Amino acid sequence: MTAVRRVIEFLVTRLLRSRLGVALGIAVLVLGVVGAARLVAGPADPTTGLSNRPSEPITTVHPTAGDDGAISTTTTPTPVTSPGEAKPEQVAKRFVAAWLGGSGLTAEDWHEGLRPLSTATLMDKLAGADPAGVPAGEVTEEVTIRPRSETFVEALIALDSGRLRLELVAPQGRWLVDAVDWERS
Repeated sequence: MTAVRRVIEFLVTRLLRSRLGVALGIAVLVLGVVGAARLVAGPADPTTGLSNRPSEPITTVHPTAGDDGAISTTTTPTPVTSPGEAKPEQVAKRFVAAWLGGSGLTAEDWHEGLRPLSTATLMDKLAGADPAGVPAGEVTEEVTIRPRSETFVEALIALDSGRLRLELVAPQGRWLVDAVDWERS
């Protein structure tokens, strides 16, 4: 009996009080709780649960709405211009000519030259601008138009000291420059 008693004492004092003993105790407790829960819950229903896939794809947009993904399979929109109005390329060329041609003009005359080609929002942003601060002298390449929608295009113009990017809008079919962005080369 003493040998059995020594084994029991060893188990209680040494093994169960060590980290390994505590870990084994926790594992037995967790397995016991999970096993009891399964017995109480009964047999599993194969049509429920997180592992089953839906029978149809899950969609969050209406099927007739456009695709907003990074890769578009749609065609590039064609900008719409009202009859008798200038196309976006022409407006961009005229704007750049007026923007670059302000070296001998007063700030007021330069702004008046830009006004018929610009939105009111852009003219407000250019209110304190001076034609002497224009960082370029001449156009080096043809205007490149990137249509974004029927009423919004982006115009890229290579200049002698950088690149000018214009955003043009046509809310009623008349194209106007709405934003100017300069990138020095």
